[in-house]
Amino acid sequence: MTDIVFVFEVHQPHRLRRNLHWENKLFKRTKKEDLFDYYFDNEVDKEIFLRVAKKCYFPSNQIILDQIDAHRKEKRPAKFSFSVSGVFLEQCEMFSPDLLESFKQLAATGRVEFLNQTYYHSISGLYPEKDEFIKQVKMHHEIVKSLLGYDAKVFENTELLYNNAIAKTIDDLGYKGIYTEGVEKILGDKSPNYLYTPKDSKNIRVLLRNYKLTDDVGFRFSARWWTEWPLTADKYAKWLAQTTGQCVNIFPDYETFGEHQWPETGIHDFLRHLPEEILKWGNLKMSTPTEVISNHQPQGEVDVPESHGTVSWADIERDSSGWLGNTMQWAYYTSLQRLEPLVHEADDAEWLRLWRNFQTSDHLYYMFTKGGGPGEVHSYFSPFESPLNAYVAAQTSIIDFEARLRMATLTANEPFLFCTGAGDENFTGTMTWSLKGFLQGLKTVNVDVLEFHNRRGDFASWAEHSLQDADLQNQLEEISKLKAKGDVLRKRLVASVEKRFAEAHAQIQDDTKLF
Repeated sequence: MTDIVFVFEVHQPHRLRRNLHWENKLFKRTKKEDLFDYYFDNEVDKEIFLRVAKKCYFPSNQIILDQIDAHRKEKRPAKFSFSVSGVFLEQCEMFSPDLLESFKQLAATGRVEFLNQTYYHSISGLYPEKDEFIKQVKMHHEIVKSLLGYDAKVFENTELLYNNAIAKTIDDLGYKGIYTEGVEKILGDKSPNYLYTPKDSKNIRVLLRNYKLTDDVGFRFSARWWTEWPLTADKYAKWLAQTTGQCVNIFPDYETFGEHQWPETGIHDFLRHLPEEILKWGNLKMSTPTEVISNHQPQGEVDVPESHGTVSWADIERDSSGWLGNTMQWAYYTSLQRLEPLVHEADDAEWLRLWRNFQTSDHLYYMFTKGGGPGEVHSYFSPFESPLNAYVAAQTSIIDFEARLRMATLTANEPFLFCTGAGDENFTGTMTWSLKGFLQGLKTVNVDVLEFHNRRGDFASWAEHSLQDADLQNQLEEISKLKAKGDVLRKRLVASVEKRFAEAHAQIQDDTKLF
């Protein structure tokens, strides 16, 4: 019997304000707690969210609830799955608590599985270091568990972006399965309708989206030029019944049902009748991803190298070029990455929240410049008039954010590397880019590290050349002359830097009033 798995992607981003640059609003005097509204357009978000909720989310949720109830007592019940981004759940709480209750009702049926993804629907999985990616995965797991009461065991990375390194990271986190695109370049002559294992990750299972059958609903449903139009539930169920394999994974955007395909096309009737038509076939049953993993053995391995091999569900290429395919996208992506150490050294929840919202994949998606069908799809989703306008808005915001962050943390020109002795082999792994981070380093590294640097005058030299702070340089030189050791040395260094940080930060605030 073939498992038919329906997974719906549910996501709405926090959209950037479009005119920060053109209205000359950069570096305006703004309180830190007001920066989110300064960068992100809540008015547009609310308008779009409520429109899509009315056309798609509420009616589609109700249809699914009704179908689950209608087939509840049958041997083969109706089952569905969702991958809901953290920022979507945020907007539910902000704009429509009733919609959140609707998703809670779905979870309570016991016939709906929720997947994990990155909280911010970000491209952090593509970062060379996976620390930020892991944090966003854990954040999403917690919000799904907290708001929906579901302990997710299957993972779907943003837009099905996938490679061996991502799979290994998710495997190490203990997930049972991970989704990606069932594209020929990773399958060869194998079918997407089976379970696989990733290369070098034997515990986790790879589930593959059947993109042809998915796109029949997501893109071709209302296309009158299509030879199969009109697509009816009984016709589609017949196609599923004729498809061989362990499982068929249908994984569209949830907005397909009422927003991308308008209600007038009959898309809601299609969704309403589909479970009944599927369950008429004796060789089909509706399942969740976890059930597929429990019921079937993998039929081989998929190998997707991290370097130049990443796949996704986007565009004709089905790779990462939808987000990292041109210079504008790479410039913004590089800006995001280089801020990571500064954001973490700031040790401030609001700076971190802002930076993570800048990582949402949609901002990069809007900068896509290729033409043809893929270009039309990117343009359809974008609130900007052109990819260039999208880049100007995003890069302006990230530059403004970086300037405020650098002032808040008193960022240096070069990092300070804490070592136990001369030579690269003695690097402790602690590297700080700002006076605030430097202060934290002084508090946490071993005293022998402090004694080594103090003896050589490294602290004063960094203050002079990298921070260009003559006052702090003089204070650190005086401490060096005292030849203090152990906790006495640590206390003197910390006290001196804490005092200087407070003075310098107060002076910056007086001079700029940026926050």
